[in-house]
Amino acid sequence: MACFRFSMQNILNMKEKLEDQAKNKYAQANARLLREQEKLEIIVARREEAREKLKLVLYETLSVSEIRTRENAVEVLKYYAMQQQLAVKRCEKEVEVAREELSEAMKERKIFEKLREKAFEQFVFEENRKEQKEVDELMSYKHGTKAV
Repeated sequence: MACFRFSMQNILNMKEKLEDQAKNKYAQANARLLREQEKLEIIVARREEAREKLKLVLYETLSVSEIRTRENAVEVLKYYAMQQQLAVKRCEKEVEVAREELSEAMKERKIFEKLREKAFEQFVFEENRKEQKEVDELMSYKHGTKAV
């Protein structure tokens, strides 16, 4: 039996590599998103802590400078939280783009794998046909020699 060779194997290999790269890009984008979300959670927690400290200062002392310092801390953390939310949104968009690229790479790879499967099926069909032809010729030869 002859050896099967897929004529577009190089393209299929390239598509598999592109898919692996897309997977890596998606994983990196997802990891970056998780890090940014963790930063946001930390900032929000610090902001809540600063608000609690501000409430304590308001009830305990009447030091205007202390109150302003605490209010400024809350405002700064509020600003940081807004900036971090923007960073999270940016990372979410990057993850979505990476996911779409991965999906496209997977589709392209699957297309070439289907082409390979069809080419293999055609190869097997042709090999079976050749084998059947040889068997028929052999049987005709044997039948023809017995008759003589």
